[in-house]
Amino acid sequence: MNYDETVFVNPDKLGLDEGDTLDELYRKLGKAYYEGAFEDPLPQLLPLFDKITKIKGSSSYNVEDYGIALAKAHGSGLTLDEFDKQVASVDRISDEERQKVIESGKYLPSYMWNVNGWLCSKLGLTVERQTQKTVPQTYKEDIYSSTLGMTVKAGDATGMSAIVTTTTKEGITIESECIGKVYSKDDYDKNEWTIYGEPDTTIVVARPATVELTCASIVNRIPDVINSKAGYVTTDKFGELNYRTKPLNEYVK
Repeated sequence: MNYDETVFVNPDKLGLDEGDTLDELYRKLGKAYYEGAFEDPLPQLLPLFDKITKIKGSSSYNVEDYGIALAKAHGSGLTLDEFDKQVASVDRISDEERQKVIESGKYLPSYMWNVNGWLCSKLGLTVERQTQKTVPQTYKEDIYSSTLGMTVKAGDATGMSAIVTTTTKEGITIESECIGKVYSKDDYDKNEWTIYGEPDTTIVVARPATVELTCASIVNRIPDVINSKAGYVTTDKFGELNYRTKPLNEYVK
């Protein structure tokens, strides 16, 4: 493998030209930029349906696995009043106000915001409207968080659910939810998707090894990144994620 084909860049240290985006930066470098994550198998199942009217999904994860910054961003440990003021209120704005924040580059959406956009791009859908709301998650008993170094009191926010709803010109609605919280002894990671249409079908992946699957997804994408055109490239442009049976260099064109 020619390792000169791939670079990892911290754009904050490069002295970018004013107005440069990551896409423009990597085009200048002649390299591809890709943001890796756990890739859900849902897209590979969609061709099995004759008609789709709605896609509804949820993904749950333990904020304890991802560090204090993520836990705080999910409102873990806040009282419900604090959660409403610091987290939920951010999304109680008009579409016009949200668009201005997005254009300013200061909008901090949930993970599912990009998932919905990805699915629309993959399916060739035209987005008409996309909204998000956040809801606190609670538990009936106190839960200790080693990441936060505190006990989350019963009834306080253990984390949040972010629900993103997208309507499209083609009539297909996508509603996705990510649930990130401090887990109780009864909780576990789960990905669940329901496709409404012909036929209605629900797909559940219970207890996925989310951290390990995320790492494997990134490794298996390495040849796609090297083979890609320069610039910021989203995975819907790479094609399906494939398991690599041979050494990765044998997939490089």
